[in-house]
Amino acid sequence: MITVQNISKTYNKGAVKALDNINLEIQRGELFGLIGPDGAGKTTLFRILATLLVPDQGTATVNGADVVRDYKAIRRTIGYMPGRFSLYPDLTILENLEFYAAVFGTTIAENYAQIKPIYSQIEPFKHRRAGQLSGGMKQKLALSCALVHQPDLLLLDEPTTGVDPVSRQEFWDMLQLLQKTGLTIVVSTPYMDEADRCDRIGLIQKGKMMSVNTPQGITSGYQPDLYAVRSSNMYQLITDLRQLDGISTCYAFGEDAHVSVASNSGLNAPAMEAFLKQKAHNNIQITPIAASIEDCFIELMR
Repeated sequence: MITVQNISKTYNKGAVKALDNINLEIQRGELFGLIGPDGAGKTTLFRILATLLVPDQGTATVNGADVVRDYKAIRRTIGYMPGRFSLYPDLTILENLEFYAAVFGTTIAENYAQIKPIYSQIEPFKHRRAGQLSGGMKQKLALSCALVHQPDLLLLDEPTTGVDPVSRQEFWDMLQLLQKTGLTIVVSTPYMDEADRCDRIGLIQKGKMMSVNTPQGITSGYQPDLYAVRSSNMYQLITDLRQLDGISTCYAFGEDAHVSVASNSGLNAPAMEAFLKQKAHNNIQITPIAASIEDCFIELMR
């Protein structure tokens, strides 16, 4: 469905490199996640795929059509949901949806079956203005507008940013239902915990694609020994552990410190505990753990 070859993009006359030689393939019917922090290049790549930006170099195709040469054809076959809510706040839910259907030469009635799983949840409020909706309802309206013309590809740029945890869960459940209809979905997100909901993910940072694999493929490739460490003084714990030879990384992760140790360093849990006792730490807990996507991301950044 999507092929990206050697795509690069800069801003401010080359001063800022948003994308640096990106290569990527996304299969038809796949739910693909593009994961990285703010400024990683996610939105720039999405805008290129949506034919809103022209790359400085490289080529990209969507369903066989070139994003520069065949942009008109691509726009008829994709649904794009930008990161910011971009619908008309003074129009009602129904008026926004009717407008977007008209833009693509169709009607809500013709494509109601396509949007029903999402639209039916906000249809009771269809006469409410979009600007008065909650974050979760705005999200559902924007998704309905992106689907109303039955696209082949859905591009969702950080759709769950600023949305409450329950709405985030509901949104991903809706995406997986949509995928079962054969729709190809590409989602960008800064939330590492959403990676497990995707078939494959791409980890991107500073315009470079660091890894593309299944979530399980990325976590299974994590090499260092990893521990969750806790004591009564967490700030001092992290400070002290970062001074211990053999530790590669040490960072706060929820209520614990995640500590990675090179496998050939000889450092283990008893040695860490002895070191921390020398530093007068109390209530020490050290547990070997499996790596998460976030742990893998931090390791790849190194």
